[in-house]
Amino acid sequence: MAGAQNIYDRSDFFEAYARLRRSIEGLAGMPEWPTLEALLPPLAGARVVDLGCGYGWFSAHAADSGAASVLALDVSERMLERARELNARATVTYRRADLETEAFPAEAFDLAFSALTLHYVADLPRLLNEIARALIPGGVLVASLEHPILTAPRHPGWSEAPHGGKVWPVDGYFHEGRREIEWLAKGVVKHHRTLESLLTGLAEAGLGLERLVEFRPSLELLAERPELAVELERPMFLLIRARTTPVEGRQG
Repeated sequence: MAGAQNIYDRSDFFEAYARLRRSIEGLAGMPEWPTLEALLPPLAGARVVDLGCGYGWFSAHAADSGAASVLALDVSERMLERARELNARATVTYRRADLETEAFPAEAFDLAFSALTLHYVADLPRLLNEIARALIPGGVLVASLEHPILTAPRHPGWSEAPHGGKVWPVDGYFHEGRREIEWLAKGVVKHHRTLESLLTGLAEAGLGLERLVEFRPSLELLAERPELAVELERPMFLLIRARTTPVEGRQG
């Protein structure tokens, strides 16, 4: 299997990413963070794996919240270097890993966390099975990813509505697979799958869905950041919480 695209090590992309509010402010700059945080189980004493750790903001948060250990994985050496500079902690291990091929030890983690990474993974069913195998019985997956309505269009972008305002045209929803788009730089590869495929993949991996949130900014957030009002026109992110459940006959 081919490895994941490592767009974050490209200078043009990395420099553009560094200018994003979430890169500068960390978790405080992520509009979805309060909603995502509410999905987390208790972190004190937990063994955590952070899938696509980026600058390491969540990894440091987990360590500061008392996690026993955090294995923070990313395909980008540049992101890992920045994480070690900004968010080094004694209980956090930063390591390069390709989630398309990475194998995890069995029942090694209480929590698998992933922020805006899963839509970069081509073989998501394989990764979900690895996550389920790596979690203890009753272990939890908390993840955010781009909503399928966001990833579906072949040429994503806002359009002006005839009546005024903005609309997000959706095409290609049932045509799953690779999307090459321009976001921060040209040639960014993401992978679109329907909501049905995502939920089916969780179930088949033995990850029982507990919560699903189609993120939208709250009134309080809009008062603070009015530029996010456009995000009420279509779901931006999908947030999920799932738990390992015994499934008869599941392959390990």
